[in-house]
Amino acid sequence: MYLRSLDKCCLRIGSYPPFDYDATNGGGKAFTSSNDQSKIKYLSFDPNTFSIPPLTWRNTRFLTLPIPPGLKIEMLMDKLEGTLDITTGCLSLDFESRFVFSIFSIFSFPNLFVKTTLVTGRVISRLFEEEGMLLNKNGKTKLVGIAVVLPTGNRMLDVFLGLPNEALAVLNCEFK
Repeated sequence: MYLRSLDKCCLRIGSYPPFDYDATNGGGKAFTSSNDQSKIKYLSFDPNTFSIPPLTWRNTRFLTLPIPPGLKIEMLMDKLEGTLDITTGCLSLDFESRFVFSIFSIFSFPNLFVKTTLVTGRVISRLFEEEGMLLNKNGKTKLVGIAVVLPTGNRMLDVFLGLPNEALAVLNCEFK
C-alpha cells in the first residue's frame, strides 16, 4: 500500500491564519499486516524512505500570498504508523515529526517537535475543529490531527509562535 500526498493541505499554529500547502508527490510505501479474521490493516511507514515536500515559496501560501523566498520549513518524519479499517475506510495514524525552519539556509531555528494522531474523523480542541474524510473507493482521504507544540528554548521563536500552542494539520492524500 502506498500513500501519496496531494494538494490543498493545510498547517495552522495558534491563532495565525493557515499555511495552505501543496504537498503533491510526497509519500511512501507502507508495510502492512493484518489478522485473517480481522478487517483491520496495520500500516507502518519507513521514516527513511517517506518523502514530505518542504514548505517553500513554490508550494505554500499564507494569506493568499506565497511565503517569502528563502524561508523553508522541512518536516523530518520520525514515525507514521497505525490502522486502517478496510470495511469503513477509517484511518488512524500516529505521526511524529520534527519541523525545521530555516532562512536562506543560513539561519536555522531549533526543531519544533510535533506528535499527533492523524484521523479520518473529527478533531476538536480549544482553538481548532476539523473534519477528516473516510478513505473512499478511489483511495482518497483527508487526515486531520491536532498537536500541542512545546517551547523550543529559542526565546524569539517561542514568543513569535506563542509556544506552547496548538497546531492543526490537514493532509489530503490517496492510498494505492
